[in-house]
Amino acid sequence: MSSSTPLNRAADSLKRAKSALGGKIRSLRGSANDPRGSGNDSGRRPGQARKVGKPGKLHPAAVWAEAAGTAGDFLSPAWTKVRDVWLRYVWPVLAVVSLLGWVVLAAAIGLWWAGQAWGWQEAKSAAMVAFLLFLLAIGFIVGRSAYGVVLDLARTRVAVGDDAVGSIAVSNVSTRPLLPAALELPVGSNTAVFHLPRMKPAQVHEDLFTIPTARRAVIVVGPVRSVRADPLHLLRRRVMCTDPVDLFVHPRTVSLGSSAAGFIRDLEGMPTTELSSADVSFHALRDYVPGDDRRHIHWKTTARTNKLMVRQFEETRRAHLAISLSINTDEYESEAEFEMAISVAASIGRQAISEQRDLDVLTQKGPLRCETGRNLLDDMTRVVGAPMRKTAVDLARNLSDAVPNASVVFFVVGSHVTATQLRTCAASVPPGVRSLAVRVQPGAAPSRANIADLTVLTVGDLDDLAIVLRKAAA
Repeated sequence: MSSSTPLNRAADSLKRAKSALGGKIRSLRGSANDPRGSGNDSGRRPGQARKVGKPGKLHPAAVWAEAAGTAGDFLSPAWTKVRDVWLRYVWPVLAVVSLLGWVVLAAAIGLWWAGQAWGWQEAKSAAMVAFLLFLLAIGFIVGRSAYGVVLDLARTRVAVGDDAVGSIAVSNVSTRPLLPAALELPVGSNTAVFHLPRMKPAQVHEDLFTIPTARRAVIVVGPVRSVRADPLHLLRRRVMCTDPVDLFVHPRTVSLGSSAAGFIRDLEGMPTTELSSADVSFHALRDYVPGDDRRHIHWKTTARTNKLMVRQFEETRRAHLAISLSINTDEYESEAEFEMAISVAASIGRQAISEQRDLDVLTQKGPLRCETGRNLLDDMTRVVGAPMRKTAVDLARNLSDAVPNASVVFFVVGSHVTATQLRTCAASVPPGVRSLAVRVQPGAAPSRANIADLTVLTVGDLDDLAIVLRKAAA
C-alpha cells in the first residue's frame, strides 16, 4: 500500500500521538522523582524538605484535540467522497419530491406501520395506494429534456416607466412528439409560467412577455426552467434551459440642452489668471522675446510700432465636472425624494458626457464609473441608499481631495440638509471652482438662492431641472 493512502496517514498520526503522550508521561514522572526539584523550588527556604506530590495528569483537552486531528485526517477523504456523491446523485433525486409528496410519503409509511402493528387492512390498502401513486408519478418526470429554448430581451437597459419586452422561443429538437409541458421564467422575486402545447418534431412555439418597470432596479431574468410534474404534483422535475440575464432599469433622466448648461464653457475652456504664450483665449500684446513662436507675431502692430509684438494668451482649462451625490437616506424626506436626487445627478452627468466633458461622480460608498453614459447609468441603477454616519458635508470634503482639478462642482442633496451644512460644503471647495448645490424637494417651486459663493438651486420636479440651471447660468 502506498505511503500516501489514508490508512497509512492515519497510522502515522497515531504513532506521533502515541510518542507525544509517552514523552509527556515520562517528563511528568521524571519531575516527580527528581530529588533536586523543579523551578518552583527556588522559593523554598534552605533546609526545608521538598514535598513530593502525585504524578501529573494529561489535560483531557489535549488528548481530545489530538484524537480529533487524527480522526479528521482519517475521515476527510471519505467525507469529501460522501459529499460529492450526495450533491451529485442523492440531492437531485430528493429535490424532485415536492412538499405534498413528502407528506403523502410520510403518511404512507405511517399507515403501513399501523396496519402491520394492529392488523388494519384498510391502513395497508391506503399505504399501497399512496406508493402506487408515487410509482405512477415517476413515469411523468423521467426522460431527457428535448426542448431548445432561446430567451431574448429586446433591450437589457430601459428607463423607469418603460416596459421591457422579451420573448421565449421553444422548439422540439427530438424526433418524436412531446406532451404538453410548462416553462418557468423567474423575474426578480416573481415567477412567470408558460404552458407549452403538444409539439411535433421541429415545431417552434413562441411566447411574448412584458416586464413592468415601476422603479429603479437590476432585475435578474431567468434562467428558463422546463418543469415536469405529475397531475397530483407529488414530484416536480426542473431542468435549466438558459442562462440568467440582467435587466437594468435606469433612473429617469431629462435632457438639459446646451443652453441649460451655459455655466460650462465650450471647447475653449474656462479662462484663468495664469498667462501663456500659446493658447486659445487671447489676452494682450507684449514685446517679442527671443524664443517666442513667430506664428504669434502680430504683424499689424509690429508695422505700426516698428518693433516686434507677439500675442499674449490666458491659459485655459477644459471644464471638469464633479458631482457629489449623497446617499444618506436620513437627509431625504422620502424614497421618492431620494430617487429624484439620483435622477438629477444622472441627468447632469449624462449631459456632461454627451458634451465630452471630464466627469467624476462620488457617493459615500465610493466613485461611480463615468467613462460612458451607459456605465454611469448602470452604476446609478446599483446605488442603494441607507442611513449612515457620513453626511453630505463629509462627502464634500472627500470630493475636494478626490477631484482636485474640478472646475464645476455639484452637491446633490435632500431637503433635510440645512443651509449651515451647505455653507460648510462650499467651504471645502478650493477657490476659483464654481460650486452649485441642487436641493431636491418634491412639490417645491423651482428657485435660486446664494449662500456666499455657493449657488443653491431648489428642484421640485425633475422637469424643472433645465429651468433652474438656466437661472444659474443667467
